[in-house]
Amino acid sequence: MAAVQSGVGDGVEEKDIKTEPPTDGFGNNANDGRVLSSSPGSSAPAASGKPAAGGTPEDQQTLLAVLQFLKKNKLTESVEILRREAGLPEDAQDAKGADSSGSGGAAGSVDLEGGDASALLSRVTVSSSAAAQAPTKAAEDQPDVNVVLSAYSQQGDPALYEVYYSGLKRFIETVLDCHRAELSQVFYPLFVHMYLELVYNNHENEAKAFFEKFSGDQECYYEDDLRVLSSLTKKEHMRGNETLLDFRTSKFVLRISRDSYQLLKRHLQERQNNQIWNIIQEHLYIDIFDGMPRSKSQIDAMSGSLAGEAKREANKAKVYYGLLKEPEIELPLDDEDEEAENEEGKPKKKKPKKDSMGSKSKKQDPNAPSQNRIPLPELKDSDKLDKIMYMKEATKRIRLGTDNLPSICFYSFLNAYQGLTAVDFTDDSSLIAGGFADSTVRVWSVTPKKLRKVKSAADLNLIDKESDDVLERIMDEKTASESKILYGHSGPVYGISFSPDRNYLLSSSEDGTVRLWSLQTFTCLVGYKGHNYPVWDTQFSPYGYYFVSGGHDRVARLWATDHYQPLRMFSGHLADITCTRFHPNSNYVATGSSDRTIRLWDVLNGNCVRIFTGHKGPIHALAFSPNGKFLASGATDGRVLLWDIGHGLMVGELKGHADTVYSLRFSRDGELLASGSMDNTVRLWDAMKAFDDLETDDFTAATGHVHLQDNSQELLLGTYMTKSTPVIHLHFTRRNLLLAAGAYNP
Repeated sequence: MAAVQSGVGDGVEEKDIKTEPPTDGFGNNANDGRVLSSSPGSSAPAASGKPAAGGTPEDQQTLLAVLQFLKKNKLTESVEILRREAGLPEDAQDAKGADSSGSGGAAGSVDLEGGDASALLSRVTVSSSAAAQAPTKAAEDQPDVNVVLSAYSQQGDPALYEVYYSGLKRFIETVLDCHRAELSQVFYPLFVHMYLELVYNNHENEAKAFFEKFSGDQECYYEDDLRVLSSLTKKEHMRGNETLLDFRTSKFVLRISRDSYQLLKRHLQERQNNQIWNIIQEHLYIDIFDGMPRSKSQIDAMSGSLAGEAKREANKAKVYYGLLKEPEIELPLDDEDEEAENEEGKPKKKKPKKDSMGSKSKKQDPNAPSQNRIPLPELKDSDKLDKIMYMKEATKRIRLGTDNLPSICFYSFLNAYQGLTAVDFTDDSSLIAGGFADSTVRVWSVTPKKLRKVKSAADLNLIDKESDDVLERIMDEKTASESKILYGHSGPVYGISFSPDRNYLLSSSEDGTVRLWSLQTFTCLVGYKGHNYPVWDTQFSPYGYYFVSGGHDRVARLWATDHYQPLRMFSGHLADITCTRFHPNSNYVATGSSDRTIRLWDVLNGNCVRIFTGHKGPIHALAFSPNGKFLASGATDGRVLLWDIGHGLMVGELKGHADTVYSLRFSRDGELLASGSMDNTVRLWDAMKAFDDLETDDFTAATGHVHLQDNSQELLLGTYMTKSTPVIHLHFTRRNLLLAAGAYNP
């Protein structure tokens, strides 16, 4: 991470720009004892040694504040020792801010009477703010909210807030075009924090005027946040408000070139604009990079999330995105193949196909994790049979491309009365399940084979267990039907997922539970209770056994089917987790959130290894490419974004949908990407072209940004309209037929 090389106040900036200490998962620094500067014109207070009485006005201010605080708490011995050490006169602590306006005029003035002494202390270090604030406000506030709000203590004349903001706005509008786009990023976080400061200090009229004057200048993608902000008009509204805590506990990240940053710093120093400088120091994290400033389009592509962009450091960790080596399974020849053996010429055509399938799985991918990095379930005989079936189907797979688009089979749920909330298909496309708002889960067979339950225990005892068709005999023909209804949840079912072996089904609900259902008995086996709020999504690992869930509590949880408590908790999102997806190698989990970011988590240690920003609305769809290298995401902004997992960069943007993208799926060979939306369309995109056009040399690790081509129309291969059915799920069969599903809206 870059550190500022020159200029006044170096010590402070350098600390602010270095990688931040570890957080506790909700954006709070676990051990943040950094010194926060009081003004751009000052050097940082010395970390050690005796403070000199003749130091800068800020040092004097700090000493006076500390003395006042000690005196107020009747710590007279400490007062004497500090006064002696600092060489201050007897009446120093009674000077009550005599020098307070020395450095920054009205902006720097601080009234040291009463509770504002502790307010100034909160400016000096986070740790002392907690100690200083506790005696004064502990009764009226919870401690954590108290610390969170403490930094909004009064700083300057409320009437001057508009002047400061307007002055900065005028300056940024007059700088060179190349710097203007980058510096304009400062407007939104400054606007939010200045408004909250006014509200916190009970300047309701000034806050209202400030909001009305400048809210229209903010980028359109912050509309929803501004709507929430406009409802915070009194100090009482701020307590317990989630949005406010999000703004406060997570530093807003701005990525700015060194030249642009120096311009901003110089301007604020010349104007002695302490008010804005303090906000930048405390609430913003400026990630400085060397090189050319970014263009407006490059900045817009990456911005829009609740807490700004991701720090470049967040996407530097090594990710093993390669696929695990497939187990070696002999592929037996079926009848067709045996016939082919007797005819000349045919085996030569058939065999290479199978060899290529085998050799593909035998090679170890250099980017793959080790086989035993995380414990995976061993293959059962039934799994091996299924693998053989899969490989046979794969030999008959249609190779898709621009000239060979898939057929699409659409399953419309009729008479669902707006009640269909989730859909899933089994991997072999034999079953389809729907989650409904009436708290039921329904399972249908989409093949002629009907759904049957296992016989009762008494009947099972009568069966000859050694017979070849024992698996057929244990099923009760009397229970055969085309569909089954599963009862158990007490709220709408928002997420469902079949296990890879088709023996189990997961469902997550508003009732805060995830349930595991047996597809042999069609009963609930386990209810997993860990979430306290609605669970929006759940998904099985591609290897079974593990599954992930995410919901309103902002924490994703990793579970194993045989543990009733989660194995891992992934916390870091600032809003609801709306969708979850396992990486094909099962070592990583991707989560999409209403905070408009996507995070990639390492299952082994629970670390967040990637943060992707760029969507302008809550994310509702995620899909990994079959080779594990890329991730596609869809959101309420109607855009599909493509990400390179290894480099941690956005590499494509697909525009065309007019409403929320609710489902994404890559074809089995990764040639195409299908997207389904609430605008009643399925769109097919040329994924191969999108990724092949990438020049990996263009990925500038130093600046961490790529110039995206606006080539959505070239990549769009087809748009397929439904009559009036939003597309909420997509699935490619093993032979690359595309299945889609949704509920008809009359």
